[in-house]
Formats: sequence, structure tokens, C-alpha cells
Amino acid sequence: ALAADAHVSAAGNGFSGFTLAHNVKSKEAVDSVLEQAKAAGATILKPAQDTDWGGYSGYFADPDGYLWEIAWNPHFDLTNG
Repeated sequence: ALAADAHVSAAGNGFSGFTLAHNVKSKEAVDSVLEQAKAAGATILKPAQDTDWGGYSGYFADPDGYLWEIAWNPHFDLTNG
């Protein structure tokens, strides 16, 4: 399910079995982090979009091939930390 959500094949060397996730405070922050990652050499695998759980997220592969999900979840309180 994670590979499909990240838009990569579960077979082969495109998916290591897990993704790293970074939660941010807003939809705009998701877009900003994805833009910064792309500028640093990452490959955007799934542009940010609204999710079925009410949030907003996208995926990229960093230059070393690790998959990252950048997400905003309206149900997480990130104001204290």
C-alpha cells in the first residue's frame, strides 16, 4: 500500500519497504518542502494533493533513493514543538 501511495513499484529497487514521513503545519508548507527537495535534487514521485483522510501530502525520492512523504494532517496539533 505504501508503494502504491508513493506511485512506485513494490518490486525491484524502487521501494525499500518503508517511507520516511515529515509532518508540517500547513498545505503551503507541504508545497514549500516539496519545492525545496526538488531544488536540492530530489525526484517528485507524487505531487501534493488532498488525501482521503482529510489531509494533504506528496512524495519525493531523495538523491540517495529514500522515499519521503511530506504531509499536513489537520488532526495533528503541531503547535507545541
